[in-house]
Formats: sequence, C-alpha cells, structure tokens
Amino acid sequence: MSNNKPSTCADFAKTWKMKLTVFVTNLVMKFCCRSDGTVNRRLVNFLDFKVPPSVKPLNGVKTYDIIVDASRNLWFRLFSPVPVPAPTDASGLPVIIFFHGGGFALMSADSLPYDTLCRRLVKELSAVVISVNYRLSPEFKYPCQYEDGFDVLTFIECNPSFEGIPRNANLMNCFIGGDSAGGNIAHHVAVKACDKEFTNLKINGVIAIQPGFFGQEKTESEIMLVRAPFLDARLLDCFVKAFLPEGSDRDHPAANVFGPNSVDISGLKFPATIVIVGGIDPLKDRQKRYYQGLKKYGKEAYLIEYPNAFHSFYTFPEVLESSLMINEVRDFMQKQSTK
Repeated sequence: MSNNKPSTCADFAKTWKMKLTVFVTNLVMKFCCRSDGTVNRRLVNFLDFKVPPSVKPLNGVKTYDIIVDASRNLWFRLFSPVPVPAPTDASGLPVIIFFHGGGFALMSADSLPYDTLCRRLVKELSAVVISVNYRLSPEFKYPCQYEDGFDVLTFIECNPSFEGIPRNANLMNCFIGGDSAGGNIAHHVAVKACDKEFTNLKINGVIAIQPGFFGQEKTESEIMLVRAPFLDARLLDCFVKAFLPEGSDRDHPAANVFGPNSVDISGLKFPATIVIVGGIDPLKDRQKRYYQGLKKYGKEAYLIEYPNAFHSFYTFPEVLESSLMINEVRDFMQKQSTK
C-alpha cells in the first residue's frame, strides 16, 4: 500500500531526489557564480528554463506578462485563478506582490521554479500574485532591484485596472512578499512605500520567506552551516559581492538592515511582517535578528521556524514543512485582512 503522507525536511534530505538536486545545484553554481562576484550569464541563461505566459488556463491558473518599462526590461507576471473563486467575504481576493530569490543575480519571474511556486500560492492562498521581474546583479547592482520593485508599485497605483487583473482582486489588500534575496527586496520596497501616499493600493503585510540579510561579522549559523544545501558560504560571498556597490562591506544598510549603518524605521508605519526561518539555513541567525529588530522598533512581527528546513524548502511541495508554511502565511494574511 502506498503512503501518501508528506515527508518532513529531515526525511526528504535523505532521499535520492534531494541528494541529486543538491549535487546538480552545487555543480551548476560552481560554474555560474564566480568568487569575484561575476556571473557566467550565458551559461545561467542556458540553464534557466523559462515558462511562457499562459492566457489559456493551466491547472486553474492563467498568466499575463505586463510591461512596466521596456527600456530596462522591467515587467511582471500576473497569476490569476480560473475560475475566479468567490472570496469568503465582500473584500475580494488579496494580492501578493512577489519578489523571487536567486541571490539578486539569478532567476526571473518566468523561471520554472518561480512560475511553479507562484501558481501554487494562487491556488492554495486563493490570491492573485504579481511576480516582479527586476534587474539582476552584477550587471545592475544596488539599488536597481529596490527601484524596480517600487516602480512596479507605482505602476499598479497609476494603472489599477491593468490587463488581466480580476475584477474582484482587492488592491487595497496587498501583501509584499519574497523569498531569500526577494525577501530582502520586499523589506526595502515596503520601507520605501511607507513614504508614499497610495490611493489605489494598500500594503497590509510583508511575507519574508527565509529573507537574505547579511552582516560583516559572521553569525554562528554562517560559521556552522558553511556547506548547507543550496546556499553554501562560497555562493553567499559571490552573491554579496555581485549585489553591493564597489567598496561596500556587509554592514551596508541594504544587507544589514538593523546593523550599524541601518535606517531608523521607528517612525514609519511599517506593515505587519511574517518571517519564515529554516534551521538548516546559514542565514537563519540573520533572519531571527531581522524579526528581533522589527520588534525592537515596535513593529508587528511573527517568527515561524522549522528546525529541519533547508534553504528553499518551500519549492518542494512534497515536503511537510512546505505545506505548513503555506498554512501559516494564509493565517497571517487573513488576520491582516480583517484589520
């Protein structure tokens, strides 16, 4: 008899699929990301399988690619449920503005892993997802990613009825979210949005999934987990060098958001934030400090930790913690939507 019970991260880590995935990923990253912070873009593009938009529904979700600024290849992919589910109340469907991970240097809104993840978020959260295709480092360093993210917000504010957006999508119930580097971008875009008076959209929360924050002094988790799955020490160094301005160290305010050079957010009306942490993620200590920093500044924040979860565990739907995370995010969104 087959057992359909989902495996935990600890069990999944022992499987051949996990071991093979880690081996292939490490091998690919070795040739794609160089120690000097440069990227073999030709090889990256060759290996990055793209998914075209599907105006015709695919497994209950249709997608549109919306151009924001063609001169810098700024666009986003809109993921909409089909048929559009009736919301549980009159407020309409929540909207998630999502920033993909990839160390600021890899992936895109139409990369297979993120097309798949966003489709899952649409179906399991009963939401509309806007996945931002921002510029990548090292060709475009800080602050290009943050500028692109905020410009997408401005585009939506000025064009609230853009092509494909469902009629009952509630832009007054938006969430800014992202994973890994995308979680970092989500934070900074949310900070920038605090200074903007929006009339057609409202940010009710930040969803930070294993957000990518750094600091000059190595944390215990960075020291102990130098060979962690999917994000080892060498790859981390490469991403940081590729992203930060020349001459900057890891205490740059973009990287260490509550470090010695950080911006004071105590006076900002920063949205409620859920922080997802994995116990086998070398950045887990930084993610916990992020949560603690939000609390220190009097912001509403929630910390969810899965002790055996590795970096990017949520991209494996067969893993138990991946489903648990979806449930936590759903509860968080529902709580913020009713305020």
